[in-house]
Amino acid sequence: MWNEHRLLTLALCLVLGGGLIAAVLGASRAVGPRAGADGRPAASDYVDIRDVPRVAPPAPLPGAEGSAGSAVVDCGRNEEGHYNEDNLVVSPGLPGGAHHTHAYVGNLSTNALSTEASLDAAATSCAGGDRSTYYWPVLRRPDRPGTREHEDAAGHGNVGEIVPETSVLVEFRGNPVSKVVPMPRFLRGMTGDAVAYTARSEADVRARWGCSGSPDRATTRYPRCPAGERVTRTLVFPSCWNGLDTVGVTHRSHLLFTAANGVCPKDTFPVPELRVSLAYEIPPGLKVALDSFPEQRHSPKTDHAMFVNAMTDRQMAAVVDCINEGRDCRI
Repeated sequence: MWNEHRLLTLALCLVLGGGLIAAVLGASRAVGPRAGADGRPAASDYVDIRDVPRVAPPAPLPGAEGSAGSAVVDCGRNEEGHYNEDNLVVSPGLPGGAHHTHAYVGNLSTNALSTEASLDAAATSCAGGDRSTYYWPVLRRPDRPGTREHEDAAGHGNVGEIVPETSVLVEFRGNPVSKVVPMPRFLRGMTGDAVAYTARSEADVRARWGCSGSPDRATTRYPRCPAGERVTRTLVFPSCWNGLDTVGVTHRSHLLFTAANGVCPKDTFPVPELRVSLAYEIPPGLKVALDSFPEQRHSPKTDHAMFVNAMTDRQMAAVVDCINEGRDCRI
């Protein structure tokens, strides 16, 4: 009997000990060099922009059937301080569903509970009255503690002072081989892959980081820029609409990217291509960190953005006419 108790006690110790070891190992992975408690990415996530290869020359200018114009929408640079942890496109109706903080321009009411009616009735930061919403994850300084709203309450490993955008450019462009058709009202779109670090492939990675003095270089890593230059992020959205849906089952299926030559996939139609270009004043040598899901470990490859088109039919028609006529406009 004594031997049975002794064996039972030994077995229990082994089980508990194994569980403790597993817990310790799991904790060490969670707070390892890429997911540190200080919210800093790994050293390998950064690259000197001078070590980044130059990108290929741009595609040929649109031909006679293409649409060479552009339309800029002046929406400011979030001077209003519009931030939240919501994601109306991916997790509508779920406050805090993003698990990281987004910065916004455009519609000033946007949150997880927004509806078409509420967006249509809200104020906007866009000078021309565009009530669309444009948003992306914030960039932080982990070397400085967050003290303001949305800085000290973000949680999920996203810590530090939010770096404000020095400039925000919201621009719609055309298609090199075709005229564009209007986006439908309340079309929802996204670009990039918020789970790129743990994804099985990089098919949805669209991160384009760079420096203001090197427009011919782009990287999926955080760039170290020379003194006097700004860190840039370029967020290019898909522009081939299926002609039916404003919301996709996967948030992507209704709005696809063109092929490299600008041709849209079969049974889709070219709409104005949205580009959001962001710039930041970052001191040389400072290692910034993008807000992310905890398991994504602030990887720069997870850069992403969303939008909901709330332009009126008249505003969208002005964008389309400008692009198809080859003019450069401000809407």
